[in-house]
Amino acid sequence: MLTIRIIADNEGDISWDMSSTSDDELEMIKQKKLAELQKMATTKTMMSFLAGPVVLTDSNFANEIAKYPIILVDFWAPWCGPCRMVSPIIEQLAREYSGRVAFGKVNVDDNQITATSFGIQSIPTIIIFKGCRAVDVMVGARSRAEIETKLKQHLASNRDSIYE
Repeated sequence: MLTIRIIADNEGDISWDMSSTSDDELEMIKQKKLAELQKMATTKTMMSFLAGPVVLTDSNFANEIAKYPIILVDFWAPWCGPCRMVSPIIEQLAREYSGRVAFGKVNVDDNQITATSFGIQSIPTIIIFKGCRAVDVMVGARSRAEIETKLKQHLASNRDSIYE
């Protein structure tokens, strides 16, 4: 849509201004897209610096989950044998998927509020979060192949994102 604005000053001089609403809209869309791309680049850079799983606690859980578009969280305890079997798998996947997926670990003995809020009754429990929402849960010791299959399913559902 083309807008013409006619302006008359006190001395009788007339001026006019033509502007296109579509140009303004395009500029606004361009600025919004640029901001989104900058945020995605910042997130991807931040995720690429993660050398291993983030230690999640009752006090930092919500903030840490909000930082990452996708994060796999391992709920565990030091005395749990199956947890100790899964831990090296999580560590290895964290290195291999650095820059695409964040990984976190919650010690359920030390962080009972968080564990209770997700109804953790058996460990290990692995929850995949996307956009701060739990989207998948795996209870019990799982093989690398099972964990990676679930992870790849969630990465594949983000074709238009930083995960490609």
